[in-house]
Amino acid sequence: MDFIFPLQQVSLPIVGDQKRFPVRRIYCVGRNYLDHIRETAGADEREPPFFFQKPTDAILENGGEFPYPPLSEKTHHEIELVVAIGTGGKEIEAENALDHVFGYTVGIDMTRRDLQGVAKEMRRPWEAGKSFDHAAPCSAIVPAADIGHPQGGRIWLAVNGEIRQDGDLAQQIWSVPESIAHLTTLFELAPGDLIMTGTPAGVGSVNRGDKVTGGIAGIADIEITVV
Repeated sequence: MDFIFPLQQVSLPIVGDQKRFPVRRIYCVGRNYLDHIRETAGADEREPPFFFQKPTDAILENGGEFPYPPLSEKTHHEIELVVAIGTGGKEIEAENALDHVFGYTVGIDMTRRDLQGVAKEMRRPWEAGKSFDHAAPCSAIVPAADIGHPQGGRIWLAVNGEIRQDGDLAQQIWSVPESIAHLTTLFELAPGDLIMTGTPAGVGSVNRGDKVTGGIAGIADIEITVV
């Protein structure tokens, strides 16, 4: 099949493999840690999970430069566990959900908080706040075959060496299997999908020149520079 111009397949490296993981969609779970809800939203702490998406080409690989986005004076970091889907399905039961997971990594949900706030007040979509260029930095994917399916572990982020976010995966309101089960009542998952699973408390602003580092114990680390 011929096209009028080529489109590059967005992908992420896989630890221990020369092959790469092709990315199809990026789903994000909103408000999945109690302490983050309390610091930003004041919402019902056990409401059903909700989801939004980032464009695939928002991926920024580990070690990359994050261009400070236009029209924002308050761009925030949100460190997150990222789930890489290996086999698809719809209406997946929570008890079977982990069978669909290829692996895990760490990502940062970069957010133009000021633009997101305006969208919330005006009851408009969040794309301007969440779905801009380079808004999904991610590390290489670690296969679940190598590390299993982590249910806990430290998740942290620092800016210029100062710890900002410091939590544990066990603090998630909705576990990975539960999030997958909820998500697949709305969308049919497919191989190549990523799920960013929410962030703990401590989100804050970044500025040009900042070095942002983070990680999840037993999975991966990440580093980007704000330019």
